[in-house]
Amino acid sequence: MRILLVEDADELGAVIRDEISDHGHAVDWVQRLAHAEASLQTTHYDLVLLDLMLPDGSGIDLLQGIRRSGAATPVIILTARDQISDRIKGLDAGADDYLVKPFDLSELSARIAAVSRRYSGNPNPVRRIGCLEIDLNQRAVVRDGEAIQLTAREWALLEAFTQRPGTVLSKAQLEDHLYAFGAEIESNTIEVYISRLRKKLGRDSLETVRGLGYRIKT
Repeated sequence: MRILLVEDADELGAVIRDEISDHGHAVDWVQRLAHAEASLQTTHYDLVLLDLMLPDGSGIDLLQGIRRSGAATPVIILTARDQISDRIKGLDAGADDYLVKPFDLSELSARIAAVSRRYSGNPNPVRRIGCLEIDLNQRAVVRDGEAIQLTAREWALLEAFTQRPGTVLSKAQLEDHLYAFGAEIESNTIEVYISRLRKKLGRDSLETVRGLGYRIKT
Protein backbone atom coordinates (compact mmCIF):
# COMPACT_ATOMS: atom_id res chain seq x y z
CA MET A 1 0.00 0.00 0.00
CA ARG A 2 0.97 3.65 -0.40
CA ILE A 3 0.71 5.19 3.08
CA LEU A 4 0.92 8.80 4.22
CA LEU A 5 2.37 9.08 7.75
CA VAL A 6 1.67 12.42 9.47
CA GLU A 7 3.76 12.49 12.66
CA ASP A 8 5.92 15.33 13.99
CA ALA A 9 8.00 13.32 16.51
CA ASP A 10 11.31 12.44 14.85
CA GLU A 11 12.05 9.21 16.72
CA LEU A 12 8.53 7.79 16.66
CA GLY A 13 8.00 8.77 13.04
CA ALA A 14 11.21 7.01 11.99
CA VAL A 15 10.27 3.86 13.92
CA ILE A 16 6.78 3.71 12.38
CA ARG A 17 8.12 4.44 8.88
CA ASP A 18 10.73 1.69 9.15
CA GLU A 19 8.23 -0.82 10.55
CA ILE A 20 5.67 -0.44 7.81
CA SER A 21 8.34 -0.12 5.12
CA ASP A 22 9.74 -3.48 6.27
CA HIS A 23 6.30 -4.93 5.55
CA GLY A 24 6.63 -3.81 1.93
CA HIS A 25 4.50 -0.66 2.06
CA ALA A 26 5.55 2.62 0.46
CA VAL A 27 5.59 5.35 3.11
CA ASP A 28 5.66 9.13 2.67
CA TRP A 29 6.39 10.72 6.06
CA VAL A 30 5.54 14.38 6.71
CA GLN A 31 5.63 16.33 9.97
CA ARG A 32 3.30 19.28 9.34
CA LEU A 33 -0.31 19.70 8.29
CA ALA A 34 0.64 21.90 5.34
CA HIS A 35 2.90 19.19 3.94
CA ALA A 36 0.22 16.54 4.48
CA GLU A 37 -2.34 18.63 2.60
CA ALA A 38 0.07 19.12 -0.30
CA SER A 39 0.81 15.38 -0.44
CA LEU A 40 -2.89 14.47 -0.48
CA GLN A 41 -3.51 16.89 -3.35
CA THR A 42 -0.88 15.30 -5.57
CA THR A 43 -0.81 11.60 -4.60
CA HIS A 44 -3.35 8.81 -4.18
CA TYR A 45 -2.92 7.08 -0.81
CA ASP A 46 -4.38 3.79 0.33
CA LEU A 47 -4.17 4.84 3.99
CA VAL A 48 -3.32 7.84 6.21
CA LEU A 49 -1.72 7.44 9.66
CA LEU A 50 -2.52 10.72 11.42
CA ASP A 51 -1.19 12.30 14.60
CA LEU A 52 -3.58 14.82 16.14
CA MET A 53 -1.17 17.28 17.76
CA LEU A 54 1.03 18.86 15.10
CA PRO A 55 3.17 22.05 15.04
CA ASP A 56 0.85 23.91 12.69
CA GLY A 57 -2.55 22.69 13.85
CA SER A 58 -4.78 19.75 14.70
CA GLY A 59 -4.95 16.53 12.73
CA ILE A 60 -8.73 16.64 13.20
CA ASP A 61 -8.83 19.62 10.82
CA LEU A 62 -6.99 17.61 8.18
CA LEU A 63 -9.31 14.64 8.68
CA GLN A 64 -12.40 16.81 8.37
CA GLY A 65 -10.98 18.33 5.19
CA ILE A 66 -10.42 14.86 3.71
CA ARG A 67 -14.00 13.86 4.41
CA ARG A 68 -15.48 17.17 3.19
CA SER A 69 -13.71 16.61 -0.12
CA GLY A 70 -15.57 13.32 -0.49
CA ALA A 71 -12.43 11.19 -0.26
CA ALA A 72 -12.95 7.78 1.36
CA THR A 73 -9.24 7.25 2.09
CA PRO A 74 -8.93 5.19 5.31
CA VAL A 75 -7.49 7.13 8.26
CA ILE A 76 -6.05 5.69 11.47
CA ILE A 77 -5.46 8.23 14.23
CA LEU A 78 -2.26 7.90 16.28
CA THR A 79 -2.25 10.11 19.36
CA ALA A 80 -1.26 10.48 22.99
CA ARG A 81 -4.75 11.74 23.84
CA ASP A 82 -6.46 8.88 25.66
CA GLN A 83 -9.71 10.52 26.78
CA ILE A 84 -12.90 8.86 25.56
CA SER A 85 -14.13 12.25 24.36
CA ASP A 86 -11.04 12.62 22.13
CA ARG A 87 -11.61 9.19 20.60
CA ILE A 88 -15.27 9.97 19.93
CA LYS A 89 -14.32 13.28 18.31
CA GLY A 90 -11.84 11.55 16.01
CA LEU A 91 -14.27 8.81 15.02
CA ASP A 92 -17.07 11.33 14.50
CA ALA A 93 -14.75 13.32 12.20
CA GLY A 94 -14.40 10.26 9.98
CA ALA A 95 -11.49 8.22 11.36
CA ASP A 96 -11.59 4.47 10.71
CA ASP A 97 -9.55 3.45 13.73
CA TYR A 98 -7.73 4.93 16.73
CA LEU A 99 -4.49 3.95 18.47
CA VAL A 100 -3.29 5.58 21.68
CA LYS A 101 0.46 6.11 22.16
CA PRO A 102 2.47 4.23 23.18
CA PHE A 103 1.29 1.30 21.10
CA ASP A 104 2.81 -1.98 19.98
CA LEU A 105 4.06 -1.89 16.38
CA SER A 106 2.61 -5.34 15.71
CA GLU A 107 -0.81 -4.02 16.71
CA LEU A 108 -0.39 -1.11 14.31
CA SER A 109 0.43 -3.53 11.49
CA ALA A 110 -2.66 -5.60 12.35
CA ARG A 111 -4.88 -2.48 12.35
CA ILE A 112 -3.47 -1.41 8.97
CA ALA A 113 -4.25 -4.84 7.52
CA ALA A 114 -7.77 -4.87 8.98
CA VAL A 115 -8.66 -1.42 7.63
CA SER A 116 -7.25 -2.35 4.22
CA ARG A 117 -9.42 -5.48 4.09
CA ARG A 118 -12.56 -3.55 5.00
CA TYR A 119 -11.97 -1.01 2.23
CA SER A 120 -11.29 -3.72 -0.33
CA GLY A 121 -14.82 -4.98 0.33
CA ASN A 122 -13.77 -8.33 1.77
CA PRO A 123 -13.02 -8.54 5.52
CA ASN A 124 -11.90 -12.16 5.21
CA PRO A 125 -8.08 -12.24 5.56
CA VAL A 126 -7.81 -15.40 3.44
CA ARG A 127 -8.34 -14.94 -0.29
CA ARG A 128 -8.49 -17.71 -2.87
CA ILE A 129 -7.53 -16.60 -6.36
CA GLY A 130 -7.09 -19.32 -8.95
CA CYS A 131 -4.79 -21.96 -7.47
CA LEU A 132 -3.47 -19.52 -4.84
CA GLU A 133 -4.51 -19.22 -1.19
CA ILE A 134 -3.37 -15.84 0.16
CA ASP A 135 -3.49 -15.07 3.89
CA LEU A 136 -3.27 -11.29 4.28
CA ASN A 137 -2.89 -11.51 8.06
CA GLN A 138 -0.03 -13.99 8.06
CA ARG A 139 1.43 -12.67 4.80
CA ALA A 140 1.49 -16.23 3.57
CA VAL A 141 0.88 -17.74 0.14
CA VAL A 142 0.09 -21.36 -0.67
CA ARG A 143 -0.02 -22.71 -4.22
CA ASP A 144 -1.51 -26.17 -4.74
CA GLY A 145 -0.74 -27.02 -1.10
CA GLU A 146 2.84 -25.76 -1.20
CA ALA A 147 3.94 -22.71 0.82
CA ILE A 148 5.61 -19.99 -1.28
CA GLN A 149 8.24 -17.69 0.22
CA LEU A 150 8.08 -14.08 -0.95
CA THR A 151 10.30 -11.07 -0.25
CA ALA A 152 8.72 -7.91 1.19
CA ARG A 153 8.61 -6.23 -2.23
CA GLU A 154 7.17 -9.33 -3.91
CA TRP A 155 4.51 -9.55 -1.23
CA ALA A 156 3.62 -5.85 -1.59
CA LEU A 157 3.16 -6.32 -5.33
CA LEU A 158 1.00 -9.42 -4.85
CA GLU A 159 -1.05 -7.54 -2.24
CA ALA A 160 -1.78 -4.80 -4.79
CA PHE A 161 -3.20 -7.38 -7.20
CA THR A 162 -5.06 -9.21 -4.41
CA GLN A 163 -6.87 -6.03 -3.37
CA ARG A 164 -8.27 -5.67 -6.91
CA PRO A 165 -8.46 -9.13 -8.48
CA GLY A 166 -9.10 -9.06 -12.20
CA THR A 167 -8.34 -5.33 -12.45
CA VAL A 168 -5.56 -4.16 -14.75
CA LEU A 169 -2.92 -2.20 -12.82
CA SER A 170 -0.58 0.04 -14.76
CA LYS A 171 3.17 0.16 -14.23
CA ALA A 172 2.79 3.63 -12.69
CA GLN A 173 0.14 2.38 -10.24
CA LEU A 174 2.38 -0.49 -9.16
CA GLU A 175 5.36 1.84 -8.71
CA ASP A 176 3.23 4.13 -6.54
CA HIS A 177 2.22 1.12 -4.48
CA LEU A 178 5.83 0.07 -3.87
CA TYR A 179 7.88 3.25 -3.61
CA ALA A 180 7.79 6.42 -1.52
CA PHE A 181 8.61 9.94 -2.74
CA GLY A 182 12.21 10.39 -3.84
CA ALA A 183 12.93 6.69 -4.35
CA GLU A 184 15.06 5.92 -7.38
CA ILE A 185 13.25 3.44 -9.60
CA GLU A 186 14.93 1.59 -12.45
CA SER A 187 12.92 1.59 -15.66
CA ASN A 188 12.46 -2.20 -15.59
CA THR A 189 11.90 -2.66 -11.84
CA ILE A 190 8.24 -3.66 -12.09
CA GLU A 191 8.97 -6.07 -14.92
CA VAL A 192 11.66 -7.72 -12.77
CA TYR A 193 9.27 -8.24 -9.85
CA ILE A 194 6.51 -9.50 -12.15
CA SER A 195 8.96 -12.05 -13.55
CA ARG A 196 9.96 -13.16 -10.04
CA LEU A 197 6.34 -13.58 -8.97
CA ARG A 198 5.54 -15.63 -12.06
CA LYS A 199 8.42 -17.97 -11.28
CA LYS A 200 7.14 -18.50 -7.75
CA LEU A 201 3.37 -18.44 -8.29
CA GLY A 202 3.15 -19.94 -11.75
CA ARG A 203 3.78 -18.46 -15.16
CA ASP A 204 0.05 -18.01 -15.82
CA SER A 205 -0.68 -16.34 -12.47
CA LEU A 206 -0.15 -12.79 -13.77
CA GLU A 207 -1.38 -11.65 -17.16
CA THR A 208 0.22 -8.91 -19.24
CA VAL A 209 -2.36 -6.63 -20.88
CA ARG A 210 -0.36 -5.06 -23.67
CA GLY A 211 -0.13 -1.28 -23.46
CA LEU A 212 -2.06 -1.16 -20.17
CA GLY A 213 -0.36 -3.16 -17.43
CA TYR A 214 -0.87 -6.39 -15.51
CA ARG A 215 -3.60 -8.27 -13.66
CA ILE A 216 -3.84 -11.39 -11.56
CA LYS A 217 -5.67 -14.35 -13.09
CA THR A 218 -8.90 -15.12 -11.23
